[in-house]
Amino acid sequence: MAAPLAVTPSTDVPEQVDRPLLTYYDDATGERTVLTAGQLGGWAARTAGLLRDGCGLGPGSRVAVLLPAHWRTAAVLLGAWSVGMAVSFRPRATAGLPVLEPGGDRAYDAVFVTPERQDDWLEDVPDGVHRYLVGTGPGSLADVPAGWLDWSVEVLRHTDTPPDYAAVHPAAPATPDGTSYAVWGRLARELAGQLDLRAGDRLLVDAAEHEQPVKWLLAPLSVGASVVVCGHLDRSRLDARLDAEGITRVL
Repeated sequence: MAAPLAVTPSTDVPEQVDRPLLTYYDDATGERTVLTAGQLGGWAARTAGLLRDGCGLGPGSRVAVLLPAHWRTAAVLLGAWSVGMAVSFRPRATAGLPVLEPGGDRAYDAVFVTPERQDDWLEDVPDGVHRYLVGTGPGSLADVPAGWLDWSVEVLRHTDTPPDYAAVHPAAPATPDGTSYAVWGRLARELAGQLDLRAGDRLLVDAAEHEQPVKWLLAPLSVGASVVVCGHLDRSRLDARLDAEGITRVL
C-alpha cells in the first residue's frame, strides 16, 4: 500500500520495522530518543487518529505546524499527511511575518505549536479550531493554558494502527498553496539526490540549522535513509557521535 509522499514509514517489511529510523538528541538536556520505523509509524498513526477521529477532520483539512526539527514534529507531519491533510509548516525564521498562502488569514482546522512559540509575542500563531501544544521535552506538559490541549496526552487516546493510505490521491494538495503530494514526493527525492543520499545512509542534522522538513525528514525517508536529529548540538561531541551512530552524511 503506497503512503502519501512515498515517505511514511513502512511497517510491511520486518527488517525495516525494527531498524532505527529517527534518532533525536538534545544536548542541552541529555535526551536521546530512538524510534524504529514501526515506532515512528505508530506515533504518526496516533496523530492521524487524533486528527481524524478526535477532531473530525479528513482529506483537505488545513493544519498549521509551528514546530522545530524533532521526533514529535515528524509524528505530527507524517500523521497529518497520512490522511490527506494540507500542512502549512512555519519555521521559526518566519516569526511575525505575514503568511503568503491561500487562506492564510483564516482559522486552520488544527494548529500545533511549541509552548515557547505560543507564548512569544513576536510570533503570529494562527487561529485554529483545534489547538495543540507540543512540548520538546520528554513526558507531558506541566502547564497547559485554557483553550489548548497537550498533544502528548491527547495522542495516546488513539491507536497506533496505520491508517488506510489508499484514500489519499497523489494529486491532492499536501500544502495549502496547492502543491500536491506527488510534487512534494518528487522534490524530496530530488533533494535526496542532491545530498547524495541512498538507502541505508545515516544522515546527521543540526536542528538549529535545518528546520524545513523536506530536508531533515522527507528527503532521507524518500530514499530509505535514516536520520539523527541533534537539538542544541554540542560540536565538541560531534566526532564521537558520528562514530557511535554510524553517520554517513551530515547536513
